[in-house]
Amino acid sequence: MSATDSPAHPRFAAALDELGLAELVSEVRRFPEATRTAQEAAAAIGCELSQICKSLIFAADGVPVLVLMDGASRVDLELVRRELGAEKVTRAKADIVRETTGFAIGGVPPFGHATRTRVLADRSLLDHEVVWAAAGTPYAVFPMTPKDLITHANGTLVDVRELDK
Repeated sequence: MSATDSPAHPRFAAALDELGLAELVSEVRRFPEATRTAQEAAAAIGCELSQICKSLIFAADGVPVLVLMDGASRVDLELVRRELGAEKVTRAKADIVRETTGFAIGGVPPFGHATRTRVLADRSLLDHEVVWAAAGTPYAVFPMTPKDLITHANGTLVDVRELDK
């Protein structure tokens, strides 16, 4: 399957080609129902919620940062703030997410973004042999080993998962 025939967003399919990951294009799965949330994606794929890789954009002192988190966990903003040495970390608004990544919330892939951002990848992703991430649309996902995903996202491995209080 070529990038132009892929169920992935064309920009994301092109990013796979640029990264030498063209073989992944054939592994992208498209679903008739949205996989916008981690719960929707896990149900569609038939995997554990924690096998979904969420790509979340935050603003650290106004600068966008991508956090890759397993689907069963929440990001602890205080841990992100400390990791980045920022004064304030907030969830980015939808327009900032689209401007930064080139993709809409619910379809943001872990790499292939419009602009280069700092990437933090939570260590919890390494608990699985394979994780599933958005392929640029709320209807398409792709599988990848966590180590490869973090490497291609140019992510820094961190512990920013919210722990049960």
